[in-house]
Amino acid sequence: MKNWKKIFIILTVVVILFSFAYVFLMMEAKYLITKKIEQATGRKTTIDKLKIKPPLNLEIKDLEIQDVFKASYIYISPSIPNLLMGRIALNKVRVVNPKVTYQRILAPVVENEPIAGALPASVVTSVALPSTVPVAQSKVFPIIIKKLVIQSGLLNFIDATASNGGIKLKVKDIQFYITNLSTIEVNAVSNFSLKGDISWSTGEPDGKLVFQGWANFYKKDVLANLKIENIDAVVFYPYYSNWVNLEKARIDKAKLNFSSEIKGVDNNVNAVCHLELVDMVRKVRSPDEPQQKAERLTDAVLDMFKSMNQGRVVLDFTLHTKMDQPVFGFANIKSALEGKIMQGRAKAGLRPQDILLLPGKMLQSGFKSGVDFSNAALDGMFALGNGIKEFFEGGADNSAPTD
Repeated sequence: MKNWKKIFIILTVVVILFSFAYVFLMMEAKYLITKKIEQATGRKTTIDKLKIKPPLNLEIKDLEIQDVFKASYIYISPSIPNLLMGRIALNKVRVVNPKVTYQRILAPVVENEPIAGALPASVVTSVALPSTVPVAQSKVFPIIIKKLVIQSGLLNFIDATASNGGIKLKVKDIQFYITNLSTIEVNAVSNFSLKGDISWSTGEPDGKLVFQGWANFYKKDVLANLKIENIDAVVFYPYYSNWVNLEKARIDKAKLNFSSEIKGVDNNVNAVCHLELVDMVRKVRSPDEPQQKAERLTDAVLDMFKSMNQGRVVLDFTLHTKMDQPVFGFANIKSALEGKIMQGRAKAGLRPQDILLLPGKMLQSGFKSGVDFSNAALDGMFALGNGIKEFFEGGADNSAPTD
């Protein structure tokens, strides 16, 4: 009987303490969560409604972090055993209708205080941060999420660092899930799936994004497939405007498809990429307007690609990078395109010294070898002289080109 009385007293105390904690959370959780987010982001945070359902599940309605994030509904189910052991672990997090703004901006350069990291000088990847915010490294918040689900999400992507204008696009109707997500080192496999529609700023039909696979972030292993269909290449023009002139080439629209098989072991990642031009619309030229140099070279390059790939314009290349610091950009595509041009030159039976037979005006970049020609042909692909097409076809014309 004495033992039963002790057990009863202990249970009564636990229930009372839990009740006090529950009431405290009901009254203060909304305030504590908003203040914690404000301290972490430096932005005003508001929550319309917050409910706690037994045992400790949270329901948050209309969470907003100023200029950065909005969500109409968030459900959080914590792992009570982990909480009792002092670890923050969540069994499930479900976010409905989130809206995120992701922005890359140019940060002010401070003398004698270089920015650490892998980004180029003066470039900061941020989430809608103004350029006056100092660059600083923050401590990673330790948390484990067994399952994260995002439904009907929206991402606003803005890149103000691109030359000759910024890049703006939206990823709509995002459906995403991932298992075993953690900010600390945990040896577990994470399965993930990301789907969404890409809305272009040009008003062209939406693109389709699918990214699925698994990853072990502790061992740095990954196996995934990425596919993006109906890419509006004109939107990304600021990224490659320094080596392509769409206006002179009379390119009005261009659609691409991209796919990649990604495999990584022990932090070494190989991504086998396939890029294909599926549609191109040229600007109409009046009958009395002569064909310009850039247009001729565009036709020559397209014809060369088609002859090498059964009438298709495709580019296959393999990207080698690191899982903890993945790097991919238009420089990778440019390098692959250079190799393709060299391959086409070799297939056409052209030797490096043959390039010297080209008219003087076409050698405006001053290159003197086959490699130099490849680079210059890419860097000025739509600005060199005419006659390239005839040259690739085996009949070089040594007459001076005209505009």
